[in-house]
Amino acid sequence: MAKQKSFFMKQAMMRKVLYATIPILIGATYFFGLRTLILTAVVTITAIITEYLFKRKDGKPVSEAVIVSAVLFTLTLPVATPYWVAMVGIIFGIVFAKEVFGGFGRNVFNPAIAGRTFIYVSFPGFLTNQWNLASQSFPGGFTKYMTDSIETVSGATPLVYAAVEEGPSLSELIIGNVSGSLGETSVILILVAAVYLLATKTADWKLMAAPLVGFIALNSIFYFVGFDGVPDPVFGLTSGSMLFLSVFFVTEPITAPKTTEAKWIYGILVGCVAVIIRTFGIFIAGGMFALLIMNTFSPILDVAVKELKAPKSEKGGNPA
Repeated sequence: MAKQKSFFMKQAMMRKVLYATIPILIGATYFFGLRTLILTAVVTITAIITEYLFKRKDGKPVSEAVIVSAVLFTLTLPVATPYWVAMVGIIFGIVFAKEVFGGFGRNVFNPAIAGRTFIYVSFPGFLTNQWNLASQSFPGGFTKYMTDSIETVSGATPLVYAAVEEGPSLSELIIGNVSGSLGETSVILILVAAVYLLATKTADWKLMAAPLVGFIALNSIFYFVGFDGVPDPVFGLTSGSMLFLSVFFVTEPITAPKTTEAKWIYGILVGCVAVIIRTFGIFIAGGMFALLIMNTFSPILDVAVKELKAPKSEKGGNPA
């Protein structure tokens, strides 16, 4: 009797990334309510079905990476995001940023970020105007469907709030009891995930550090020069999505460069472009645009580095 094929492709590294998101999911549920888990389940099921529809014809298994994409995508959303909007976003990400390129391992763009960017520009009201208060004491969101919404949206998230008046304290940002997207509010939980990913050699420390270096460097220059609306570097790093992006998305191995030098260039440019978009663009969440831009240049960076490092004889020059 022929052995039945597994529904899922076994990917140990992807499972480690999922493990790293567990504390963040629990924290998001505490801060914003049980809708966090329901939204995650809806998005994950939608993502699995979407990839299955592409794989069933060839009898290939669904990748466990699609679950990672679904969970990370959900963690970039506000808790009140309508289910249908989240479903549209993850379908777009899986289809147009992954399957059209041939599936897992061939995608140029990060599916979760592509999906998030698509609904950010297509349905901006749901992702920029509908925020919820974060729980301040136990049991928090563990006993409610969703925390109360914020009526005044102009100062909903720490980054926007800081642009008009004094924002939340650093301690609040570290803990995470501030309004924002599900997985991006708690610095301490993101750092716990980072330590796990690095300790298990699931993520490359160079790809994780490089965007932070680029972000802090350019943010500091803009801040001390005196550009309007630029927060101090520490607040800028802890109040937006940059830390979450650096830990989970820039380190994604399929879309990142493979050579050491290219990894540093790639990551630093992600951080710098994010600051430029935040400062001069109309979208304050510049990290996702910065990553997609650099996804495009990732293969070129590897080629350029290899070309520059190749001996002259390999480049067609005269041997010494």
